[in-house]
Amino acid sequence: MNKIRSWWSLWKQDRLLQKVIRNTGYLFSGNTASMVLTTIMGFMVAILLGPSQYGALGIIVMYASSINRLLSFRMGELVIKYAGHHLAQLENARAGTIIKTAVLSEAFVSLLAYLFLLFTATLAAQIFLKDITLAPLIQLYGLMLLANLVTESATAILQLNNAYRVQAALNLAQSLLSFVWAGAVYLTGGGLAAVINAYLAGKVLMGVGTAIAAFMKFPALTGSSWHKTPLHLPENWKEMLRFGISTNLSSTINLLIRDSEVLWVGLFLSKVEAGYYKFALAVMNIILMPVAPLIQTTFPEITRSASQRNWKPLKSMLGRTTLIAALWTGACAIGLLIGGKWLLSLISAGAYLPSLPAIAILLVGYGLANILFWNRPLLLAFGLPGFPLKVSAAVGAVKTALMFVLVRPFGYLAQAGLMSAYLAVTVLINLLKGLSLLRHAAHQQPPGEEE
Repeated sequence: MNKIRSWWSLWKQDRLLQKVIRNTGYLFSGNTASMVLTTIMGFMVAILLGPSQYGALGIIVMYASSINRLLSFRMGELVIKYAGHHLAQLENARAGTIIKTAVLSEAFVSLLAYLFLLFTATLAAQIFLKDITLAPLIQLYGLMLLANLVTESATAILQLNNAYRVQAALNLAQSLLSFVWAGAVYLTGGGLAAVINAYLAGKVLMGVGTAIAAFMKFPALTGSSWHKTPLHLPENWKEMLRFGISTNLSSTINLLIRDSEVLWVGLFLSKVEAGYYKFALAVMNIILMPVAPLIQTTFPEITRSASQRNWKPLKSMLGRTTLIAALWTGACAIGLLIGGKWLLSLISAGAYLPSLPAIAILLVGYGLANILFWNRPLLLAFGLPGFPLKVSAAVGAVKTALMFVLVRPFGYLAQAGLMSAYLAVTVLINLLKGLSLLRHAAHQQPPGEEE
């Protein structure tokens, strides 16, 4: 009992962990409600459309999102790393220059992404959907790119302001709007186009709302005269460009290897198999969603702790947030093993039961990535964006080659197995590298320097 009290006392004294948990709580409260709404909406849409049209929905949404990711430079990570560093050093003017440069750059790239989507929609419909009549629906959902012109940079501004309650409120509002819209479509028996409008409405609200909130919070970071600061390239623009290119390449590799699974299944197989696979990924998203706020709230704290060389609090925070993620992921795994078949049999008369083996296979890789969610942010904080990029490229090249060999003859379960293996291998390699750097940095810490 004394050990438990001592352990609990140490947790209560960990101020960095308390800050992360408090900010995570804001996002978690919003995400919990959003998760419930999104889950119910997903089930409604899956029942309404059936596996084939549900697969088409997944392909359309994934293609538009993939175009955005393909041209994105992950401005959120760049802003948090470089602007966050300057803010920690009380260099607010330099932080403001970086933020303004990031916002304008992201807006320009988002416009290019939308134009590219317009011109490639017909080809995408032919290749992935096997139906060119669905091309207008790709172009329709592509409007979300315009609504999210500066979402990455804006989200980073909110995080640097610790405005997590604002993010939680916007996330909830987005889910609520899409849920109500999709519910009306379900009750009236609408089709695929109506469902896409429901998804689009939520994306528009989230993108515009985040941009407005960030604009209002910006002066709190850099001062009320931020708009008078001349726009010019930051002094370390070459380093930032390398970081942006590396994170963009990393995002592109993740897109091709990890985040476009439904597109690959549509390419190799059919919309029906894509529907089964999308359903399995939807279940994974439910498991990942409560941990996702930890990723958003720990990355700024990891970066800040690394900049200030506060290694002991950083190690403590990583260990304890890992335990929190492991408890949740383990509970989900047990629940799926016990009641997964029964739950899926209740949905659309068991139409999605073929997804259950894919869910079990994916849970291995996604579960490990969920528990060790901080493996990549830690490397970014140490200024090594290229390491996870190289790991993803090497392991992903093997996965991609095997997809062309295994998926057509063995179906979407082979795709699930390759995906799960990819996640497990890359996470473990990144983890070992990050822990090695952290141990070395802590060992080199001069006595008495760390608070």
